[in-house]
Amino acid sequence: MHLPEFKAKVGLEALAGMKTINQIAQDYGVHPVQVGLWKREIQSQAKSLFEGKRGPQPVSAESAPDRLYGEIGRLKMELDWLKKKSGISLP
Repeated sequence: MHLPEFKAKVGLEALAGMKTINQIAQDYGVHPVQVGLWKREIQSQAKSLFEGKRGPQPVSAESAPDRLYGEIGRLKMELDWLKKKSGISLP
């Protein structure tokens, strides 16, 4: 059984096309058919890298106020705790 990192390395080398499948198989000590399978697997899964949107997700109008009020409450509790621990009396 080969580790995923090993499969990816061999498959990517096959994709690069600098060596033949047989040369790569001989270099890594695996069967040429296996190298071809790993190469095809990488090709078929490559599109999934770009399918999901990255970055901040939009916030729904219904959840925004609840989330913000929760954050305000948490920050107020932290501020009160810090005031108590520091001995500072701020308004």
